[in-house]
Amino acid sequence: MTRVRIQPLHTELGKAIPYPARMSSGAAGFDLAAAIDSTQVLKPGERLLVPCGFSMTMPEGLEAQLRPRSGLALRHGVTLLNAPATIDADYRGQVQVLLINLGSEPFVIERGSRIAQMVFASTTVPALDVVASLDDTGRGHGGFGSTG
Repeated sequence: MTRVRIQPLHTELGKAIPYPARMSSGAAGFDLAAAIDSTQVLKPGERLLVPCGFSMTMPEGLEAQLRPRSGLALRHGVTLLNAPATIDADYRGQVQVLLINLGSEPFVIERGSRIAQMVFASTTVPALDVVASLDDTGRGHGGFGSTG
C-alpha cells in the first residue's frame, strides 16, 4: 500500500481541523476542510485561497489532484479556479484550495467546512524528444470540435 504522510499545522486545543478523509468506502477522493480562523464570505465572482491546515509528503510517481466538491458546485456555484490543481511529490508547503464563487449568492465558509476533495494519481515523466516532424494521423491538426 502506498503511504502518504500528513503533518497537521493547526493542532492547538479547540482549533483542530479534520484530517483529509474519505466519506464513504468507495470514495476516490479525500474531503478537505477549511483551516481558517474566522468565517469568510465569498461573494459572487470572488476568489479566495483557503488553507487546509496540513502539509504532506508522498512518494515520487504520485501527485495529489484537488477537485471541486460536486454538492458545492451544484447548490452554490462554488468550484476550484484551477481544477484540477496539482500538488507535486516534492511540495512541502501547506495544502491550499483556490475557490471561486460562480453562483449568484454569497457563500459562507466556516472553519472546518468541507471545501474540496483530493484524489491521488500516478504520474509518468516521459523523455521529450525534439523532432523535425510528427507522424501523420487521420485527425491531423483538427482541434476543438473537429471529431464531431
